[in-house]
Amino acid sequence: QVQLVESGGGLVQPGGSLRLSCKMSGGLFVIYNMGWYRQAPGKERELVADITGDGSTNYADSVKGRFTITRDNTKNTVYLQMNSLKPEDTAVYYCNRRSGFLSWGQGTQVTVSS
Repeated sequence: QVQLVESGGGLVQPGGSLRLSCKMSGGLFVIYNMGWYRQAPGKERELVADITGDGSTNYADSVKGRFTITRDNTKNTVYLQMNSLKPEDTAVYYCNRRSGFLSWGQGTQVTVSS
């Protein structure tokens, strides 16, 4: 059974940085296009960034230039480096496949506040 475990969230001041990690176990990570998603209170889950198996990336306009998605296929892990964080980035962050979702993990809470 494939499992996704997110980590690295926390409380940070506006303008700060965080690095999120998501480790997959039990799946063929290297062939999956992966994405980072977020869900703020009262809002639908949205795609923030995605990365193909060979490293091509796409970003939502709201995070372009501030967030960077990367992956390490040897560790079955996808990362999200978040810089210049804003209060509107506050959300629970999840990773999953870009399509054909696996069971969602518990996510990691990111709170941007002074």
